[in-house]
Amino acid sequence: MAKEKIVLAYSGGLDTSVILKWLKETYDAEIIAFTADIGQKEELDGLEEKALATGASKVYIDDLRDEFAKDFIYPMFQAGALYEGQYLLGTSIARPLIAKRMVDIAIAEGATAIAHGATGKGNDQVRFELNAAALTPDIKVIAPWRLEEFRNQFPGRAEMIAYAEKHDIPVTASAAKPYSMDRNLLHISYESGVLEDPWFDPSAPENKEMFLLSNAPEDAPDEAEYLELEFEAGNCVALNGEQLNPLQVMEKLNELGGKHGIGRVDMVENRFVGMKSRGVYETPGGTILFTAHRKMESITMDREVMNLRDSLITRYATLVYNGFWFAPERVALQALVHESQKNVSGTVRVKLYKGNIIGAGVKSPVSLYNPDIATMEADPTQAYDQGDATGFIRLNALRLKVNAGVAKNNK
Repeated sequence: MAKEKIVLAYSGGLDTSVILKWLKETYDAEIIAFTADIGQKEELDGLEEKALATGASKVYIDDLRDEFAKDFIYPMFQAGALYEGQYLLGTSIARPLIAKRMVDIAIAEGATAIAHGATGKGNDQVRFELNAAALTPDIKVIAPWRLEEFRNQFPGRAEMIAYAEKHDIPVTASAAKPYSMDRNLLHISYESGVLEDPWFDPSAPENKEMFLLSNAPEDAPDEAEYLELEFEAGNCVALNGEQLNPLQVMEKLNELGGKHGIGRVDMVENRFVGMKSRGVYETPGGTILFTAHRKMESITMDREVMNLRDSLITRYATLVYNGFWFAPERVALQALVHESQKNVSGTVRVKLYKGNIIGAGVKSPVSLYNPDIATMEADPTQAYDQGDATGFIRLNALRLKVNAGVAKNNK
């Protein structure tokens, strides 16, 4: 009788390496390890050999960077998504792509289950499983950290390290880990360990080695650098006149943003599962793209369309954060976003300097800004009669006067 097959989301770290071996023993199953290359760079070195040595029967390491940039990062940035006013959703937006590819592999391999190493206290378990459910409703999910037998066997990192040593699992880990990190094309996130103290200052000089993508602003170049971003229908298609695909745009912006100390965020956020958590993020390229996109919209998007789209940003960002990328409401919102972006085309010029993105010009062939109408000088178009403002103000003041009169009479 053929063994059960389980597709495991595998990173090669201590947790998923131990889980790979534990799943194989506990379920007497064939474990297929899957790693999505979404921009982890050197973290992928030697991963296939490590997975096979740990007991995987097959390993998928799929380069999904193009798809990640084009079909996930770009649509999210068109929506102007920002979670709780600060977080550019770098980890959140990667999870639906990973879940999508994982269930595709499970179907292709005839696997009966998928598994992940996400903790039972975090958001990722929700994101993986909700997105998987939206795509393949009958797939079984194994989440070891939510199983009591697993937690009893591994109450802490010391037990996991001992298990790895006992089974010759090739991992590098120490019992005292200062923080955890997650890297992809859009960002690096840091959390747990020393960062669980919200008074701990990761920007202090003695902690600067923590950051991998960006210089500290005080260490950034003393000379500003100008950058021009060209947009078509809300998507950045060129930098400084060079046509680039979405992946190339993100890579180049990360390089430039990191050089100038751009995109660091330190925040306490609200997890979907109910608790607050502290996260530190590096999103150099994403921060530039987000800022430039907003500037492009400022002269090309109708006021009421912008107000409508902006009223939905919180909802959209929360859907991404909570794991509802493939939910029908996010898809519907994306259709509205897509419609809003049709004329968001032109060029934005910004100045990068010591952690700052400074607007330095914007132009568009479909600009809604008309200097002849906006001028304080005589309007050659005669499109606006200043005398009309009297009635406009009088009508808008009516309810205020009525309200003031009622308040005065009730004193």
